[in-house]
Amino acid sequence: MGKNIAIKTARAALEMTQQDLAKAVGVSRQTINAIEKGEYNPTIRLCRAICRALGKSLDELFWEDESDEN
Repeated sequence: MGKNIAIKTARAALEMTQQDLAKAVGVSRQTINAIEKGEYNPTIRLCRAICRALGKSLDELFWEDESDEN
C-alpha cells in the first residue's frame, strides 16, 4: 500500500485539515496522517466514512487501477 495521495488531494480541495477529517469520521488526526502516508490500512467501515466525508467513491480514494502501478 503506497501513499494515499487521493485522500490528501480530496481533503485539500475541501479545505479540510487532517484534524477536520478525523473529527468527521471519528478517529484521531494521527490515524488520518498514517492513512495518507500509507502506514495504516483502514477498515472498510472507516474507508466508507472517509468517502462520505469527502464526497468521493471508494474507487476514487482507495482502489487504484492496477495498470497505474506499473
